[in-house]
Amino acid sequence: MLEHSISVPDDGLREWLELLPERAAVFALFGHDAKAEPYISKTANLRRRVHRLLSPAPAGSKRLYLGGRIAQLEYSEVGSAFTTSLLLLQATRKYCDTRAQKRLHLRPPVVLRLASENPYPRMYVTNRISQKALASTYGPFPSRAAAERFLDDSLNFFDLRRCTPDLNPDPAFPGCVYSEMKMCLAPCFRGCTDERYAEEAERVRQYFASRGQTTIAQLEKEREAASAALDFEKAAQVHQRIEKMKAVAQQAQPLVRPIAELDAVIVQPAVPQSSATVAAAAGAGRPEKLSNRPLQSEGDNVAIFLVRGGRIVGPAFYSVGGMRHPNERAGSTSLFAHPTLLEPTPLEEQAPAAEPTTPAQGKLPRGVLEQRLQEVLEALEARSRENKFSMEQLGEHLSLLARWYYRPPARRLGEIFFREAGDSQSGFPLPRILRGISRVFCGQKDPDAAEAKTS
Repeated sequence: MLEHSISVPDDGLREWLELLPERAAVFALFGHDAKAEPYISKTANLRRRVHRLLSPAPAGSKRLYLGGRIAQLEYSEVGSAFTTSLLLLQATRKYCDTRAQKRLHLRPPVVLRLASENPYPRMYVTNRISQKALASTYGPFPSRAAAERFLDDSLNFFDLRRCTPDLNPDPAFPGCVYSEMKMCLAPCFRGCTDERYAEEAERVRQYFASRGQTTIAQLEKEREAASAALDFEKAAQVHQRIEKMKAVAQQAQPLVRPIAELDAVIVQPAVPQSSATVAAAAGAGRPEKLSNRPLQSEGDNVAIFLVRGGRIVGPAFYSVGGMRHPNERAGSTSLFAHPTLLEPTPLEEQAPAAEPTTPAQGKLPRGVLEQRLQEVLEALEARSRENKFSMEQLGEHLSLLARWYYRPPARRLGEIFFREAGDSQSGFPLPRILRGISRVFCGQKDPDAAEAKTS
């Protein structure tokens, strides 16, 4: 689970602590009793935190002291808060099983569900996820209040029922206030046929599956047809409806999708490679101090995570060797906006070279970088097919994803790229991901994403 595992000596603690890096990490301390649960936590400075836990506490201090009771230390260095949260969840679930969600204070994800198994479907807010209903479950939302507001505002465009009981249609039933206001098809007293209600439920499903974009496109076609028929009054009414629907649709962030179709690639900073590892030094019996200085070489990389149906797989590491990074001094010109070297086009009168030329200064053309990224995504796809997730684990991953995504743009480290219809090859926008990789490695922000978040 964790990358490094070293034994804690009975004496010579000060020299042993020098082996530990002064970097952010997720770690676990194991006692001499193999059946006892380990102490699992995260820290911004592993050496300082372990020293605090294993060194004797001053007289009268109430801080935790584990000296003499720890036999093994396991840890993994992390490069971002997202990687820390996911690794901490995986380690806690492995050693603490079902109490992981409680120990990490994870709130159940807030989603919308279309109860399609009911003869008269309805939409409602819930935090329970079912395997059978993943295709008709939409989210996650930042909060229950946001989900309820989006649901109420959206249902104003449709005639779907909002009552909660299971219906037994009876023509003698008086109905409710929504039927009197013509905001419901009133299946409770046979106000419509079952076929008509099924059509309305399908319209609602398409609306929430596309965050309103499919319905808006249909209304725009209706507006154009009315204009072509010189029915300007109807065109104006449809246009007004479109504007209202666009305002409501903006309440749902791009993360809100059918859970079964929630596919994305997340790019995060990775830990710089070091000249040595603690495991190698400890295994050889040499008290060598771990270098905390990153090596600026082809080993520099970023962490890639794959989100498949809401489940997070990774990380895999993408090397940025040979990538040209954007030049901030050049402004927003297209020449420095793409992190790849443009391939030269030879002149017609120029004689072909005897040997294939290589990119200048070790930079690689776009096709090589995209192929490298494609291989990383394929490896993550294979891991996603091998891993089996329960619904409880899916809920935990959705909670972590929502917690990271809905942070303010200034505090959210890394970038996310969703799978969209029309994307080629792996289904993801590879050129956009490459630009995002370059920004994340250089510590820059995506200006387009920040503007979309604040608008």
